[in-house]
Amino acid sequence: MRHLTLTTATTALTLLAAPAFAQDSGECGEVSISEMNWSSAAVVTNVANFIMEQGYGCDVSIVPSDTVPAVTSLAENGEPDIVTELWTNSTGEVYERLKEEGRVEELGAVLDPGGVEGWWIPAYLAEEHPELTSIEGILENPELVGSRFHNCPEGWGCRVMNDNLLPAFGVEEAGIEIFNHGSGETLATSMASAYESEEPWFGYYWAPTAPLGRYDMVSVDMGEFDEEAHAAAQNADSDNVGQTSFPAAPVSTAVTTSFAEEHPDLTDFLSNMTFEVDTMNQIVAWMEENSASGEEGAVYFLTNYQDTWSNWINDTARENLASVLNQ
Repeated sequence: MRHLTLTTATTALTLLAAPAFAQDSGECGEVSISEMNWSSAAVVTNVANFIMEQGYGCDVSIVPSDTVPAVTSLAENGEPDIVTELWTNSTGEVYERLKEEGRVEELGAVLDPGGVEGWWIPAYLAEEHPELTSIEGILENPELVGSRFHNCPEGWGCRVMNDNLLPAFGVEEAGIEIFNHGSGETLATSMASAYESEEPWFGYYWAPTAPLGRYDMVSVDMGEFDEEAHAAAQNADSDNVGQTSFPAAPVSTAVTTSFAEEHPDLTDFLSNMTFEVDTMNQIVAWMEENSASGEEGAVYFLTNYQDTWSNWINDTARENLASVLNQ
């Protein structure tokens, strides 16, 4: 697989600005798509934008947004046409009502297996001490993980979860200090510093993110998922929370029902558009290392993962895109 340098990706951005292929009037027309304000969402939106413009001849407008504003806009204005990288566990009752009323169609997962979170150790530590790949092994050997758990900052949802789950597993009782980071930056830096020095590290992290794309980390087996315990762990006032692992959070693409009816080919493409989380980790890591934009991240993906996205689209779009990307 050929990897782009930043210079090559920047040059390739001219592809994103190139005129779309001419198609019959009214065949596609104007399309609007949200762009959430984080790196992986920027990649998804710009990949979809490029494919729809260059493959299907659409006139695409990108609407900067976030989860709640995007769903609110759907409810009040029926737009944008497409909302992608929608973390449906954070959308609330409005989104569920839109689906029940038949105003929105949820097409499928844009991230596979979804948003991933959990407790992690470095791969080199797991290779040297395989017993540390389970929470039981860590609790029996706290010194092997540095006797410290790296926790989320105050105010984050994962901080509430961890503050409930850590006592449930008896982490402090096993002799492991809970270190509460002051920011996401220091949490990421602690992982980077430990990994580059091949030192122990044990803590919470999530994906898709650049650190999990840059560093080979192993998810600690926390046992079975318990829906009741997981629901209780999300409440800061819960008592006696049980043990549970973290489920993958569903992350989907949704479109207005009118869009789905008017654009069956695009709806089919968007239904097929799925990024493996490990792939997205690598893309956002490359973006961070090169101070690259979402557009550059999209070009990186389109150039290096053609076997993936070519399966999302129809034959006509595939031919159109081949003509552009092989210039």
